[in-house]
Amino acid sequence: MDKTMDEPPISAVLLEHCSFSQVVFNSVEKFYVPGGDVTCYYTFTQQFIPRRKDWIGIFKVGWKTTREYYTFMWVALPSDLNKESTRQLEVQFKAYYLPKDDEHYQFCYVDQDGVVRGASIPFQFRPESEEDIVVVTTKGKVEEIEQHNEELLRENQELRDSCASLQKQHSDAQAELERKQEALEALQSTNKKLEEDMEEQKACWETEMLRLKEHNQKISSENEKLGSRVDQLQAQLSTQEKEMEELVLRDQDMTEQLQRLKNENSQLVLSLTEQKEQQKKLEQTVEKMKQRETTARKKQQELTDENFDLSRKLSDNKIVSDVLKREKERLDKENNILKKENNRLMNYMGLQGDSFPHQMHSSDQGAGIQESSAPSPLAMKCLICSSDFGDGVCDHILEQQQMQTHFLNCPICDEAFPAREKQIFEDHVFCHSL
Repeated sequence: MDKTMDEPPISAVLLEHCSFSQVVFNSVEKFYVPGGDVTCYYTFTQQFIPRRKDWIGIFKVGWKTTREYYTFMWVALPSDLNKESTRQLEVQFKAYYLPKDDEHYQFCYVDQDGVVRGASIPFQFRPESEEDIVVVTTKGKVEEIEQHNEELLRENQELRDSCASLQKQHSDAQAELERKQEALEALQSTNKKLEEDMEEQKACWETEMLRLKEHNQKISSENEKLGSRVDQLQAQLSTQEKEMEELVLRDQDMTEQLQRLKNENSQLVLSLTEQKEQQKKLEQTVEKMKQRETTARKKQQELTDENFDLSRKLSDNKIVSDVLKREKERLDKENNILKKENNRLMNYMGLQGDSFPHQMHSSDQGAGIQESSAPSPLAMKCLICSSDFGDGVCDHILEQQQMQTHFLNCPICDEAFPAREKQIFEDHVFCHSL
């Protein structure tokens, strides 16, 4: 996002309180290719006067206030607002300030009070597809039709002006013709009166007759000229009437064509509205799918955590099980050794019991049990306490076997723990694995 030294003036005014018709954005593409600079073209209307702190921002479609801009650029004030060329300006957004997603955005002109004065059509930052090219072509066709409509309206206005001029000329010619006809009728009435006066005063006007005849000839020549002029005016009037009929027919054709173009434009507007509604539904569906995906990710994370806990517990149990297994094998080996020793002692005491007292007296260093002269099971003595015992085993040997059985030895440090403290033994072994 564009972060300059000065933040743009913003406002909390909602978009329904803004005016979007004072600044018009031109040549806005429906798609801009990511990674390239974007040039924004805009035009000021006659009633709008730009100010020094005005700016143009890129907003995500659906914004509510001017605080929600993504990036912005300051507006350069034109030198002369009265010139038409200075009211059409442009500003360029660098590629590294532009959004990287494919959401819909639009240009918005914001004045120094934080109020939106103009907004463009929505666009996206992604490469164009074949479907997008078709849409752009359709939009171009609509603009071409609108431009053609404007040309037809201008031509229709010119034809109307020409028709009004021809009607005025026709009215002037008709008035002139009526004046000439009135003059001709006046001359004819004067001529008739003169002829009547001449018949009445024939005797008196014999000399005047010649002059009147000459005058009559002049009047006849002028009348002929006026007659030819009237014929010319009538022919010109007929031609103008035909031209006017052609213009009227042409105007009717253009009016019908304009109506057809308006109907096509209305259909295109309806189609565009349906596409926008469908796009809105698709956006809602995408939002629901995102929410579902978020829920599924949370559930997956919970299952992953639970699986990790179970794996850790399983690993701990496996370590304890391995330790107990090794301890059991060691105890089994010691038990087997003790059993073998016990059996050896039992066998030895059962077979050579008579020589035991003699051996005990001769073995002051405790080297072991030796043979005696006469076998007697009752003469057996313990090597530790020198007490007699019969066919059984001495209590010291049994106690030693029980002590070996009721202790747990650590397989790592050989520390012994009583069998009743099994939990302490397991915790001790687990500490070695940390």
